[in-house]
Amino acid sequence: MNAPTPNAKPSADQPFSTLSLAPAMLDNLTQLGYLSMTPIQAASLPIALAGQDLIAQAKTGSGKTAAFALALLTRLDPKNFAVQALVLCPTRELADQVTQEIRRLARFEDNVKILSLCGGTPMRGQIDSLEHGAHIVVGTPGRLMDHLERETLNLSALNTLVLDEADRMLDMGFFDDIVKVAKQCPKDRQTLLFSATYPEGIAKLSQQFLRNPQEVKLTQQHDDSKIRQRWYEVTENERLHTVSLLLKHYRPVSTLAFCNTKQQCRDLVDVLKAQGIEALALHGDLEQRDRDQVLIQFANRSCSVLVATDVAARGLDIAQLEAVINVDITPDTEIHVHRIGRTGRADQNGWALNLATMNEMGRVGNIEVAQGKPSEWHPVSELTPASDEPLLPPMITLQILGGRKEKIRPGDVLGALTGEAGFSGAQIGKINVTDFHTYVAVERGIARQAVSKLSAGKVKGKKVKVRFLNEL
Repeated sequence: MNAPTPNAKPSADQPFSTLSLAPAMLDNLTQLGYLSMTPIQAASLPIALAGQDLIAQAKTGSGKTAAFALALLTRLDPKNFAVQALVLCPTRELADQVTQEIRRLARFEDNVKILSLCGGTPMRGQIDSLEHGAHIVVGTPGRLMDHLERETLNLSALNTLVLDEADRMLDMGFFDDIVKVAKQCPKDRQTLLFSATYPEGIAKLSQQFLRNPQEVKLTQQHDDSKIRQRWYEVTENERLHTVSLLLKHYRPVSTLAFCNTKQQCRDLVDVLKAQGIEALALHGDLEQRDRDQVLIQFANRSCSVLVATDVAARGLDIAQLEAVINVDITPDTEIHVHRIGRTGRADQNGWALNLATMNEMGRVGNIEVAQGKPSEWHPVSELTPASDEPLLPPMITLQILGGRKEKIRPGDVLGALTGEAGFSGAQIGKINVTDFHTYVAVERGIARQAVSKLSAGKVKGKKVKVRFLNEL
């Protein structure tokens, strides 16, 4: 990978006319009200227009669609009625938005055909449209795989592959499908990858099929640290109960609570469950299958608190972690820094909340020395419930009997839920496919309906057994 252009800070209000774009394209941009580039456009368009592969970290709403659309439209030959650009999106809703935006940006050129291929709509109509030819295809990985397997989509003329919201596609379990689609594309294509965060899977994707990509990561506009750290003095007897006070006061959606021993993990989970808080333990005594199910539930936001030892949490990278609670203070200052660094990732803010007894003040002093600043202490008495509502996770995990051995893919489950079942992609969370089971997170409000509709319908043409993995 080339030396990245991380923390790029392009000059503001840079006009599109500074780029080597066709006059008709510039006129259309002016008519659409695109007068100057957003930071992600100014940072990524010169790289994309030069034909180089690109990894760009950019949030939704930052103008990234135009950043890749202008690049792929510049390379398009309208006289050649073959698919020359392919955009992969995680959901049908995003694919529809991207399709509409590319159509607006392509108005400067006559007869550019842009086709959306997503689950939840009949295959027959899509096959007919493909037979009439298309220049640009926008779609979800599962449906694109279906077309490639049926040989109704030909990518031999492709020159640009775009992965939009790649982190969300990885979250939803589409890694294998993305790789399969990419392998069907010509090797000398340009690949543009856009992602709001940079999980480990992005590096794996780029190593597999991006060629010497340039990296663009916009400087985060945060003056203060994104991790706010607070300390509370407790007695040993108060410690576990104080964790529930912290949770009810701060109300984080996802919390990672660290204990120094396995027994402390078990005890804390019992205390939290007794208070109606969804908590699961992660420690060395768990069987691999149980560990996998715990991590799936926590990562897809259907469990509020993961209580873990440092050994069990090693290598754990959870996106959108609102809080870390140090239930016990570790004697190792490096481990403390590593623990709290799991929150406040990407452009998120996070809380690091610490409970210390008088016996642990020596450890607290070592942490202060290592961090070069005094601890911010607050009284436990200020911890009052922020709401009378119970602290419930926003998602529920459904377990489907059947996985990779039955050739089930994430796209099959997403298609079943957004097709006949009639749910929107926004109501569906992560999808994890293991050898024998498939796990899908759905919004709490649709969970019962999703179970009954999946049970009554079919996934990949077969009836399936579905149950709740965690309690409603």
